[in-house]
Amino acid sequence: MPELPEVETIARDLRPHLTGARIGAVRIHKSDVLRNAKPAAFARALAGRRIAEVARRAKHLVLLLDDGLRLVIQPRMTGSLTIARRQRPDPYAVLDVLLDGGRHLVYRDVRRLGVILLLPPESWAAYTARIGPEPLASGFTAARFGRALGGGRLAVKKALMDQRRVAGVGNIYANEALWIARIDPSRPVAGLRAPEFARLHRAVRDVLRRAVAGRGTTVRDYRTGTGGAGGFQSRLAVYGRAGEPCLRCGRHVALTHAIDGRATYFCPWCQS
Repeated sequence: MPELPEVETIARDLRPHLTGARIGAVRIHKSDVLRNAKPAAFARALAGRRIAEVARRAKHLVLLLDDGLRLVIQPRMTGSLTIARRQRPDPYAVLDVLLDGGRHLVYRDVRRLGVILLLPPESWAAYTARIGPEPLASGFTAARFGRALGGGRLAVKKALMDQRRVAGVGNIYANEALWIARIDPSRPVAGLRAPEFARLHRAVRDVLRRAVAGRGTTVRDYRTGTGGAGGFQSRLAVYGRAGEPCLRCGRHVALTHAIDGRATYFCPWCQS
């Protein structure tokens, strides 16, 4: 699933093409991704509007329109967003937005797991309030990170992936950050000491920044806003490396699905 670095890459790629663009015709090919609007009403609401701003919030691409509405797209596992110069037949195209100059913003989603919302300001305020703080924001200190994760018996990896606690961190970067910080993913949050919170805080910010610089991680489906693969997959330290030597100690990386059923990669020696 595209996480913070992947959606940030898409936003940066699309921003020069979309900022200030006016929307013409809107075609919804698969309406099951719409969550709070009927296709005809959705298309009418977008037509003629100008895109004022292109942003990211957590794992969502957010297009602010000139009337205050926000078009919010969460690509999830198989979604992608690109600019096309002309319309081409595509059985996986979900949304096709014609822009001035003849360009198209195309959202395609092979398994249609993504979500598209059109939210007025008050609905967007409520929606974003339910999401945790952005880990790359300047005010995201170690102390705020500790408060966001909270306490209790919840495994630290599961807490780190909870979007209500911290925005944008998913399975790939939770695995990576915990390896960098030398913390067992199954440790309960309440058992972490202040120095461990500080290490994990640094690790989360470090791996997310490096992944953004690397244009995200393509394991299978993710594509950048220009349609290419990401570049960070070759720099992953632990994710996807079960049975291979740990890059730190040389012993074998382990894989378990015991934490929330998700693939958890870790070094049993470095992260004990």
